[in-house]
Amino acid sequence: MPEAADAVKPEGEGEAPAEAEEKTAEDDEPLPEGEEGAHQSQEITGLFLQHPETTVAITGTDIVFTAKVDSTTLSRKPTIKWLKGKWLDLGSKAGKHMQFKETFDRATKIYTWDMKIIKVVPGDAGAYRCEVTSKDKCDSSAFDISVEGEWDILGTLTTLPLRQWDAGEDEGSLDFSALLKKADVWEILKNAQPSEYEKIAFEYGITDLRGLLKRLKKMKTVEPKHSDAFLKRMESAYSVDKGKKIVLQVEVVDPNAQVKWLKNGQEIKSSAKYIIESVGNIRTLTINKCSLADDAAYECVIGEEKSFTEVFVKEPPVTITKLLDDYHVVVGERVEFEVEVSVEGAHVNWMFEDQELSRDTHKYRFKKDGLKHMLIIQEATLDDIGMYWCFTNGGRTKGELEVEEKELEVLQNIADLTVKAEDQAMFKCEVSDEKVTGKWLKDGVEVLPSSRIKLTHIGRIHRLTIDDVKPEDAGDYTFIPDGYALSLSAKLNFLEPPKIHLDTTGNMVSQNTIIVVAGNKLRLDVEISGEPPPTVVWAKGDTAITAVEGRVRTESRKDLSCFVIEGAEREDEGNYTIIVTNPAGEDKAHLLVKIVDVPDCPENVKCTSVGEDCATMVWDPPKFDGGAPVTGTEWFTIYEHNRRTNCTASDLIMGNEYMFRVFSENLVGKSEDFCLSKDTAIIPKIGLEYNPPPFKEKDMQSAPKFIQPLLDRSVVAGYSTAISCAVRGFPKPKIRWLRNKIPLDENPRFLMQNNQGVLTLNIRKPSQYDGGKFTCKAINSLGEDVVECTLLVREKVECKLEIQSM
Repeated sequence: MPEAADAVKPEGEGEAPAEAEEKTAEDDEPLPEGEEGAHQSQEITGLFLQHPETTVAITGTDIVFTAKVDSTTLSRKPTIKWLKGKWLDLGSKAGKHMQFKETFDRATKIYTWDMKIIKVVPGDAGAYRCEVTSKDKCDSSAFDISVEGEWDILGTLTTLPLRQWDAGEDEGSLDFSALLKKADVWEILKNAQPSEYEKIAFEYGITDLRGLLKRLKKMKTVEPKHSDAFLKRMESAYSVDKGKKIVLQVEVVDPNAQVKWLKNGQEIKSSAKYIIESVGNIRTLTINKCSLADDAAYECVIGEEKSFTEVFVKEPPVTITKLLDDYHVVVGERVEFEVEVSVEGAHVNWMFEDQELSRDTHKYRFKKDGLKHMLIIQEATLDDIGMYWCFTNGGRTKGELEVEEKELEVLQNIADLTVKAEDQAMFKCEVSDEKVTGKWLKDGVEVLPSSRIKLTHIGRIHRLTIDDVKPEDAGDYTFIPDGYALSLSAKLNFLEPPKIHLDTTGNMVSQNTIIVVAGNKLRLDVEISGEPPPTVVWAKGDTAITAVEGRVRTESRKDLSCFVIEGAEREDEGNYTIIVTNPAGEDKAHLLVKIVDVPDCPENVKCTSVGEDCATMVWDPPKFDGGAPVTGTEWFTIYEHNRRTNCTASDLIMGNEYMFRVFSENLVGKSEDFCLSKDTAIIPKIGLEYNPPPFKEKDMQSAPKFIQPLLDRSVVAGYSTAISCAVRGFPKPKIRWLRNKIPLDENPRFLMQNNQGVLTLNIRKPSQYDGGKFTCKAINSLGEDVVECTLLVREKVECKLEIQSM
């Protein structure tokens, strides 16, 4: 008999068929990719004439399942699959244990399929499915196999079906100590609900319940009663305490027979650990100082015959050597429950009231240090009040946690502050306990000290001082004492006098004077600063402009006030005022808006005298000068920009007769019409008489033609630029500018000029979005001409030069 070991013998003997070790966990495995939707396009119809039926089989007997299909209405031969679980195709298992057969009756066109299981074993129990398919039709029939027969473990599991205990693959090493120490655990598990298995396993020291059930299923429970090699076999199972030795013994028929000892299928060689002996008909295997690694299946083999057993190595239960203490803390304090156990590195469970504590949360920390196990709560709250438990498989302990709120008296609260730029702001509060620390928050974010911000704590007084206050310092400030459910709050209001930042570039011809061409759009964007944000009022003379829609209106944006005139008219000219105010003060700016247009043509052009080679003309100024002084007239090639109302044309040729036309011109442009002289100037010949041929006036008219094209340009964003070209043609062509085929006629960012055919487009402070393809069109009654160029606006790159002193 074995030494220092407890034998566990089942009622039945003999070796179970090898198929009993077949895995059933495959039932729970997912379908292969693509398999699940393989029949989605097929029509589910009732093809079966006979379905396989659910069967209760007896261990060791043969069973047959039959399925029949009528193929009269089918276009193709049907195919069948026998499946176990979700997807395990049993066709791959065909052999001595499972056989498949197909027959066809030509008269009735009925297919018959049989699946035969030879010598049913407990592993055959489970859910099965028979599927038949034919082109676009399919049918499925499900059935179950239950296996009856005794599967006696420790003499107590006589009615528990094997499948209920199948837990899939083995998962790590097993601890059978409590199981073999208390045989009634099987009766407890048998009468318990499956949801209670884990709780029972923990209580009785079963650290891997699923692996245990799987391993027990694999135990050979039936061996042949008669053997030609063995007179006496080993018992089905043995248990041994960890560190002790165990002797496995068989009695053989032939005293000269040679045996092999196997551990989990691997041959054991004689050593100090494993001692193999042969005395007469007795063969023994002694295992010294058993460890958990010796917890395995063992076999003694003579030829083709085997005697096998299971050895379970027992570990002593983990006991609690130091119990939990109760804790009484205030809110915010650290709590550290500590327990000591009998085995280093043992597994323990922590619970709060009736809830197991998860190791995935950040609220609790779990720590091991040798025999010590600790549960740590960094900052206790009122929600943590209650009973805490620590469990091992050999005992339990509890400790109660009580949490109290701290009481703190506020002697001086912090007050709201209103300060101006560059002033100092200081929040101050006083509490009853001078040892209390705390933290300051601004808009919910902790305030950290810096060169401008200082945090001080002297006795019971806490201060937050901000030097050189800036607009971004405004907000809600809070002081929170550490460990107390208390907060003190106040607001910092920033005051900055309002300021108008008027851009005097662009349309400004002089300070605060804006020139607008009649019909064009004026949009004046004025930057405003001040804290709190100031109110803005626009006025023309003494009349406030309140409209936010229409031709003349105001618009408001963040830090910006806009004054807009759509299609400027002469009556829009005048003095405008913008006034901004807030509690810190007021600012005002005056603007003169002048509306200008091209002037009328001069009047009453007369030739007053004619000399040998010159002529003198005089004329009256235009009735309307366009709102700007007339700066010149056009005399073809005689004079440009003549500011007087008379002129003398010299170097005229004798014998010719001259006619004169006069245009008015101001900074907006040249008058569209001209005034023709009422009389002509004839330069007489002296001493000569010439009879000229009949004079035919030359036709000066021509279609527009660009004589200087536009050139591609690349500029930096934010810097004003201009593009130019030159055109000729008569009558004077009308000029149109386009950007990306969109007219620029009413865009105030672009100023168009025409000086004697030299065309210039001024672009004020372009942005990256102002780039593109620019087009200039010249059009008159005889035709048109077009030139184009590309303007690339680059991003402004700021360079920083750093000099390091040595």
